[in-house]
Amino acid sequence: MRFSRLFPMTLLLLLLAFAGTAQEVVYSPYDKFDFRTDDYEVVGMTGDYNYTYRSSGENHMLDAFDDSMNKVATIILDFFPAKIYKTQFISYPDKIIVLYQALERNTVIQYAAFLDQKGRLRGKPLELGSVKTGIFGAMKNYFFTEISEDKKNILVYTFNDKASGIDFDCKWLDDSLKLVKRSRVNFRSDKQTSSARVAISNSGTVYVCAYTTTGAQNNADNFWILTLKQGDTKFTAHPLQLEGRFAANGFSRVDNVNNKIYFGGFYTDRKNGSYEGIIYAAFNTLKDEYEVQKYIPFDAQLRASGGLNDRNNAFDNYMVKQLIVKNDGGFVMVSEMTYVTSRSSYAPGIGYYSNFYSPYNTTTVREYHYNDIMSISYDKNGTREWTSVIPKEQYSQEDGGIFSSYLLLNTGGSIGFLYNDFNSRRSRIQFSIVDEAGQTRTNSFAMEGKDAPDWLPKKGKQVGGRTLIIPCLHKRQICFAKVVF
Repeated sequence: MRFSRLFPMTLLLLLLAFAGTAQEVVYSPYDKFDFRTDDYEVVGMTGDYNYTYRSSGENHMLDAFDDSMNKVATIILDFFPAKIYKTQFISYPDKIIVLYQALERNTVIQYAAFLDQKGRLRGKPLELGSVKTGIFGAMKNYFFTEISEDKKNILVYTFNDKASGIDFDCKWLDDSLKLVKRSRVNFRSDKQTSSARVAISNSGTVYVCAYTTTGAQNNADNFWILTLKQGDTKFTAHPLQLEGRFAANGFSRVDNVNNKIYFGGFYTDRKNGSYEGIIYAAFNTLKDEYEVQKYIPFDAQLRASGGLNDRNNAFDNYMVKQLIVKNDGGFVMVSEMTYVTSRSSYAPGIGYYSNFYSPYNTTTVREYHYNDIMSISYDKNGTREWTSVIPKEQYSQEDGGIFSSYLLLNTGGSIGFLYNDFNSRRSRIQFSIVDEAGQTRTNSFAMEGKDAPDWLPKKGKQVGGRTLIIPCLHKRQICFAKVVF
């Protein structure tokens, strides 16, 4: 049975921040779904249809939807082994690539498969590697993948952080799943080294952020950008000159247009101190050198923008989530206040989504907090242009925060944040827009009564210039919402 709901026009008109006309919000039909054991993913637009993935038990399938979110086909992925450990889909105009890990006996195997624009398997799945699990079975992520911005380079890799450094084993694939190159390399330093974000450029060069930590808060006392070209036998290390400072919660972004890597994060002058400012760095990938390295202390205006004048540790729980590179070489750093606490299950806090994951099954309850979103804009010289803080407070238990955080919509001129605004009694969808001058407008639209589904914004995907598809749960069912701005 098909159904769709249109939000009242007066509410939709509030979303006219991107100069386009806000369109209807349409839901797909419901399907049976157990959120504790089943899996889902928004695949994207291929051919004439929007595709989503869902699994139920040992059944794995793609659903194809038309523009009105009518289901036109369900494709059974019968080539999947019974136990799938992890999936990732890459959508193209005329095909879909799926990367999936299967648990077969005591081994996790990484596969890749090529699907046509109707979701049908073409050729035999490619086995890319395998790892033996421990006696307790699969307990962690074993293989990782990164996709270049133009989707023409796919990197599948494993890495191990050891006391003496990092071991990195990777394979490059092109967009036809041809194996291009493989490298096994390592990076050594004089102490325990960890790796953070891995990225791949349109040229196929891999960039790994590596660091060493010190103190009780594990702030970084050394930081490198490691580069690895296709087929290279060793990393080239480019240290960030911290000059006695300590870095934390950094995030990097490849700029394929200007051949740069931007790095943004926080720093402190003490190894266990609170954050005192922003790190800004721009690395030129053609010259293999940093063009800019700046340490910008928090000023009174920045602290005041979040109403945090009297708190020296006001930014300590912020995590950098995105770097949006601007055409002039500057960028916007987006961070979110997020942290995890715990308490006795005999006195749990109550959140709106507590019915999804009962907090009463263990003696200790993990509580997930996702609060304010802070966006800071810098020009190409590292000068702060504006700061925007979107206030929100999201609290839930034992769910990994799946209903919390946000989905970012980037149109090139403005950025939008779609998120649930909830407390212990109610939830509503909020849409906050930050324009080029840093001005913020927040609009909300109410859900449609007790039978409305619960949205999972951070699991959604931008599938077009102003189109989002967002998974939604309702009791033991799943559907997908299409939102066009």
